[in-house]
Amino acid sequence: MATIERLKRRPDFLAAAAGRRFHTDRLTAQGRLRDEGPGTLRLGFTVTKRVGRATERNRIKRRLRAAVAEVAAGLSPDVAARVADIVLIARRPALDAAFSTLTGDLAHAIPAVTRPGRQGSGSGERPHSNPSRRGGRPSAPPAPPNERVGVPDGQ
Repeated sequence: MATIERLKRRPDFLAAAAGRRFHTDRLTAQGRLRDEGPGTLRLGFTVTKRVGRATERNRIKRRLRAAVAEVAAGLSPDVAARVADIVLIARRPALDAAFSTLTGDLAHAIPAVTRPGRQGSGSGERPHSNPSRRGGRPSAPPAPPNERVGVPDGQ
């Protein structure tokens, strides 16, 4: 059985968010390989208030922890030996989904987000980024003073 530890520090969650992603209707998995020495898979859970009240969020987290425990037993040795951080972001359908569906999602998500290979340019910006998707329009060069249309000199 693979040993999976917990992510607890915010910088670890943020670092995993910069890595690969895997989406389903029930959850999103974010993960990255760590450069540190010997270690194991580390997993963190995020269930926002948008998902529901505290009792529902806690139930989703319990279901995800149980699903991770079941999936960890069946991980292949090469995946279990990876030194990686994974964050699972739960959505509302995870509350009512069949347990086998959750374990299936996790069985696909863990290898997908911890796959070795190119994970980005390393400059902090994602490859293939679109400037219009960063929250604003590309800025136009400023017009020289007093050469605006319809504005006479001296005003």
